[in-house]
Amino acid sequence: MGGPGEPPAGTPEGAPGGEDEYRSVVFDESFVRAARLQEFSARERMGDHARAVRRRPNAHRRLSRQVVVLVVLIAVAFGTAIYMGVRHPYGSPAAKRPDPLRMTVIPLAPQGRVPGSAKVADLFAKSPAAQFRIGAGGINLPAARRTAHFSEGQVVSALATAKDYLVQSSLDPEVLLGRAVRPARVLLDPGQLDQFDRSFAHPAADGRHAPTGWLVRFDAGRTALADPGVRVQGSLRASETDKNTLEVASDHTFVYALRAARTGAGAPASLFTVRRELHFRFDRDDLRMHQAELLASYVQAGPLTCAADTTRQLRPLLAGEKATAGGPAGTDPYATGDATALCGTLAGAAQPSL
Repeated sequence: MGGPGEPPAGTPEGAPGGEDEYRSVVFDESFVRAARLQEFSARERMGDHARAVRRRPNAHRRLSRQVVVLVVLIAVAFGTAIYMGVRHPYGSPAAKRPDPLRMTVIPLAPQGRVPGSAKVADLFAKSPAAQFRIGAGGINLPAARRTAHFSEGQVVSALATAKDYLVQSSLDPEVLLGRAVRPARVLLDPGQLDQFDRSFAHPAADGRHAPTGWLVRFDAGRTALADPGVRVQGSLRASETDKNTLEVASDHTFVYALRAARTGAGAPASLFTVRRELHFRFDRDDLRMHQAELLASYVQAGPLTCAADTTRQLRPLLAGEKATAGGPAGTDPYATGDATALCGTLAGAAQPSL
């Protein structure tokens, strides 16, 4: 009989007889680990002249490609962030140049001599401004409510910017005496700055380029403030005109105590009244930047003489003075460019009853 594991007839002729015959083809573990793996490519196997195998990409090459893709993705994300920062989601849908400011300044001539007193407190107490508040305290913000497309905070921002413009253009002593314009300028929409600058560089009575349409400005050569406490009373009103625009209408009366320049505190003072009706417009950029577009400015001021030029600055009639005879300068209806000169009469009830 054959041994265990052997066929009954013995080992066939020519068949391997034992483990020694396979010793030359046995691979140890180190040889297997060092072997380079290759796989056939279907396309390469079908080609006549292609290599029969293709090498697998090594891990270093795959890692380099992933790093490049990651860098590209980071660059795209960074560029998108910058773009969204410039084109913020609350920006105006289309860049629109603001309309030029339309302005009207009407001097009010007194019917007699301007009343005056060395006691400024008496002037205010015996005038219609007796109950007016002093300075910015007289410019009150109304209760703000959200609109269809603007939040309550945005409405408050529009009202606050309008108030700031009124304070800087009507109450700042440096502005009133013609020594500064920047406090009002910085609150304007950048699209209106060219018109603003041209108004002061080249004033014109054309309803577009009068400094007194932008702010209250006295002739400092002959006028001084007798009391820095300007009396103020008026109102502000906000409304939405469309989904991208808020508007604010202001109507305030400012009463100034003035005396002749280069005189002492004992010189008689008089009151000068300016009523300003301003119309502001705000887009979303204006609200974000705390600035406004000024659409219309309607000003009545007195006592003034009708013959005075109110384009560059206001030249108030002071205590004891009276208006010269005659109306405003003649207007040529055939001429173009200049607005029609207007003048009114200052009611006696608007003056202190001394």
